[in-house]
Amino acid sequence: MFKAILGAVLAISILPVSALAQEAGGEPSAHTVFVFNTLLFLICGFLVFWMAAGFAMLEAGLVRSKNVTTQLTKNVGLFAVAAIMYWLVGYNLMYPLGDWLIGSDEAGGYFGAIGFAVLEAVGVSAEQADDIGYASTGSDYFFQLMFCAATASIVSGALAERIKVWPFLIFTAILTGIIYPIQASWKWGAGFLDSQFGFLDFAGSTVVHSVGGWAALAGVIFLGARSGKYKNGKVTPFLGSNMPLATLGTFILWIGWFGFNGGSQLALGSVGDAADVSRIFANTNMAAVAGALAAMIITQLVYGRMDLTIILNGVLAGLVAITAEPLTPNLFQALIIGAIGGAIVVFGVPLLDRLKIDDVVGAIPVHLFAGIWGTLAVLITNPEATLYGQVVPIIIVGVAVFGSSCVVWAILKHTVGIRVDEEAEINGLDHSEMGVEAYPEFTN
Repeated sequence: MFKAILGAVLAISILPVSALAQEAGGEPSAHTVFVFNTLLFLICGFLVFWMAAGFAMLEAGLVRSKNVTTQLTKNVGLFAVAAIMYWLVGYNLMYPLGDWLIGSDEAGGYFGAIGFAVLEAVGVSAEQADDIGYASTGSDYFFQLMFCAATASIVSGALAERIKVWPFLIFTAILTGIIYPIQASWKWGAGFLDSQFGFLDFAGSTVVHSVGGWAALAGVIFLGARSGKYKNGKVTPFLGSNMPLATLGTFILWIGWFGFNGGSQLALGSVGDAADVSRIFANTNMAAVAGALAAMIITQLVYGRMDLTIILNGVLAGLVAITAEPLTPNLFQALIIGAIGGAIVVFGVPLLDRLKIDDVVGAIPVHLFAGIWGTLAVLITNPEATLYGQVVPIIIVGVAVFGSSCVVWAILKHTVGIRVDEEAEINGLDHSEMGVEAYPEFTN
């Protein structure tokens, strides 16, 4: 009896969808495509939002106990700031509603328009949807906002344990409202990197991850290393407070990446689109596991034992590397791309230490180094990519983001100051910046 009722309910629910989905010849209607594309943006958007939790947990696990509350606060704060700034100016800078301010009237420009993000009207009709485009404006805005916020999350971990909270949030406002949207428009907003160079970056190895890495690198240089990190020619390891939490954060980021890459297909209204999204999911996962295994094997061979923190970053580096082109590789190519990403982390972390660049969570090797590799790896799998079209945009984005970030960090450093004093750093930022400790029964 129960099975009969369940079957009837499913049949009734499926019939309207089937009728909606087909026109003559079995092709989906434009309105059906609109609905499914919108659904893709919304589902993948909240998966990418879940990455905010992943960054928070990863960073909370990799910083010392005395700084955990501050790190969590920064992650909540940066998302709030990013959401406001992307609404105020960022979305329209990235996807201008009107003509470009600088550049041609249609595309190939350098800056978008200043203005608020505007959603479609309440209860939009099917006829009005035809004028909106292939998906809801609200879903597109929501999806793109998550990418913007993820860029700021990359910066947060690298600067941990010695930066003041409010100057960091001020930088976040400028990064998410101006720096990120402008450079993203150069590729994803039909700007000059897309029209003049044919630059290929499917989901943002450069547009998102390298940008976060460049901004973090500038911040680390102006901020300086943590007290006692580099002393008498030696590197002092500062162990994280909670490896289970860091591992949980990595798995959350891994889950969110399916939305990050899968949603970047930007369509789910046809059989081909559905198959492509499935292919993207499979390649994304393959790159992640390859990054993990590469980090496990190499750390065992080089150091005589595995290192969990490097393995976790190996996963993330594999994911970053496949992000520039998760569609065209086959599974073997995705494995190679991800494995090289994992190897980059193994050697990138000690390289930064030799240069006395103190990146607390390894964000620069993961997002900058592996992001550059992933963007170059597009040449291997996508025949439309050219060496010139990939290398020159990497340099342009790097110079623009690193240069502008240096200017902002320099102004903040010489005005409000960006670093806590030595006593506050020794006692922990939870005590000096927050007044609330994450683990009071252990740290007191």
